[in-house]
Amino acid sequence: MSPAPLPPLDPAFFDAAQTARAWPFEEARKLVKRLEKSGKGEALFETGYGPSGLPHIGTFGEVARTTMVRTAFRLLTRDQVPTRLLCFSDDLDGMRKIPDTVPSKEAMEPHLQRPLTSVPDPWTNEYDSFGAHNNAMLRRFLDTFGFDYEFASATDYYKSGKFDAVLLRAAERYDDIMAVMLPTLGAERQATYSPFLPISPISGRVLYVPMKEVDAKNGTVTFTDEDGSDTTLPVTGGHVKMQWKPDFGMRWAALGVDFEMFGKDHQTNAPIYDRICEILGGKAPEHYVYELFLDSEGQKISKSKGNGLTIDEWLTYAGTESLGLYMFQKPRTAKRLHFDVIPRAVDEYYSFIAAYQQQDAAARLENPVFHVHYGTVPTPDVPLSFALLLNLVATANAEDTRVMWGFISRYLHGATPHTHPEIDRLAGYAVRYFNDKVKPFKTYRAPTEQERAALQDLHDQLAAYEGSTDGGALQDLVYAIGNAHKFEPLRDWFKAIYQVLLGDDQGPRFGSFIALFGVAETRKLISDALAGKMLG
Repeated sequence: MSPAPLPPLDPAFFDAAQTARAWPFEEARKLVKRLEKSGKGEALFETGYGPSGLPHIGTFGEVARTTMVRTAFRLLTRDQVPTRLLCFSDDLDGMRKIPDTVPSKEAMEPHLQRPLTSVPDPWTNEYDSFGAHNNAMLRRFLDTFGFDYEFASATDYYKSGKFDAVLLRAAERYDDIMAVMLPTLGAERQATYSPFLPISPISGRVLYVPMKEVDAKNGTVTFTDEDGSDTTLPVTGGHVKMQWKPDFGMRWAALGVDFEMFGKDHQTNAPIYDRICEILGGKAPEHYVYELFLDSEGQKISKSKGNGLTIDEWLTYAGTESLGLYMFQKPRTAKRLHFDVIPRAVDEYYSFIAAYQQQDAAARLENPVFHVHYGTVPTPDVPLSFALLLNLVATANAEDTRVMWGFISRYLHGATPHTHPEIDRLAGYAVRYFNDKVKPFKTYRAPTEQERAALQDLHDQLAAYEGSTDGGALQDLVYAIGNAHKFEPLRDWFKAIYQVLLGDDQGPRFGSFIALFGVAETRKLISDALAGKMLG
C-alpha cells in the first residue's frame, strides 16, 4: 500500500476558514504569516518517529494532528500554496536499550548501541533490520489511515549525502554549537560531550565520546575508538551522526522545515533546537507542543515499555475515525489512553456527524469531524449508539452480529447489514469489545426493596407497550416509575436499573434499550433479575 493522494478541498469553505477558531486554524495562521514574510513557495510539515520500539498511538497522533493543521493551512491559502508532509524516522540512532516487546532480549544484547538499521530484525526474516521492521509498521499504519506523506529515513539521508552540506557547516560552527549545548549539561557530561557521534569502524556502534579534533577545513573529526586508537572520520556520508538535540536543529536547517509538533517532554529543549537550526543557517519552524498520553495508571505511554493502547488494539474495537476524534480533542490536555475511552469516543464521533449535517460552512469548520476527515466528511446513517449495541450484546448473549440483527431489524424496520453497513460494522466492534473488555468484569447485584418494587412495577406496566419501538414513550414510562417510587435523586433509579439488569454502573437511555431489545424480552430480563438468576 502506498500513501494516499492529497484529497481536494471544497472551495465553499475558503471564506469561512478565514475566521475559523478551531485550534488547527490558529496554528495554520502562524504558518501563513511565516511564508508571507519569507516568500517561500511551499510549506513543509514534518513529524518525527523514533523506531526504538513499535509505533504507538501517540506516533499516529502527531501525523493526524499535523495533517489537521496542514488542511487548515490549505483552506486559509485557498489551496494555492503547495504543501508536503515528511515523516522522518531517526533510524540511525543507536539501540540504547532493548525493548520489552522483543522475543529474545539475549539475542539482542550484542547489538546494543549499534544503529537501529544495523540491528537484525528480532521478529521476522522479512526485513533487513530492526529499524526497517519498525519503519514498515509505521508506514503500514499511516497507509491504513490514508495519510498523504513522504517517508524519510535518517540512515538514507545521512548516507546518501542529503545532510552533507549542513554537517560540514556544523563542523565549521562546532564551537557555536558547543556554546549552546554545554550550559545545559552537568559538569561530568560537559567533559565528554560532543554534538557529533561517530559510528565506530571497528564495532559499528554509535559512540558517545569526546572529539580530539574537529577539522572544519577537511570536514573530519578525530576521536579515540573502542580499541584505544585515534580514528579520523569524515562528518559526511553517514560515518557520523549528530546527538539528538543538535540533530533536531540540523534537520530543520537542512530540509527547510516550516512546522513540527512534539510532546511536552520536548518543550524545554525547543529553544536549543531552534538556536542550533539558526546557527546552521536555517529558520526554526513553527512549533506546536501537545500534552502526553498516559496509560490507565497515569504513566506516560512508551514504545519500549509497550504500555497503553497499541494501534492495532484500538482498531480491533473501533474505527479509525473515533481515534482521529480522540486526537483532535484538547491536544494540550494530558489524556489517559486505555480501553475505557473507546466507547465514548465512538459515540461522540457519531453525535458530531449527526450535528454536521445540519450546520453551515462556518459551523462545520468548528465541528471536530471536519478535522478528523480533513475536510471530506462522510454521512453514515447510524441511529443506534455504540453504548446501546454493547448492552444489546450483553442481554442478547450475542456471540456474533447475526443474533444482533434479529433485534436491529425489528427496531429499524427493514434494515439489513446491506442497507446499514455502518451499523453492521459497529455491531461487530461491539461484539468484540463486550466479550473481551466488558463481560469478564460484569458484576450484577440484588435489588433493594425499593428497587424491587419499582422494577416489578416497570415489568407490569410494560405489558401495555408490547411490540412498541417508541424509545421516547418507553423512556417517559421509566421516568414516571422512578418518580412514583420516590427515587431521590432520580439518577439512583437508573443506576439501579444498570446494576441490577445490565451488571454495570452506567448504560444507554433505557427507553431506547427497551425499544431495541424488545418489550417482551425486557420484561423477561426483569423477571430473571428479580428471581436472582443474574447473580449466578
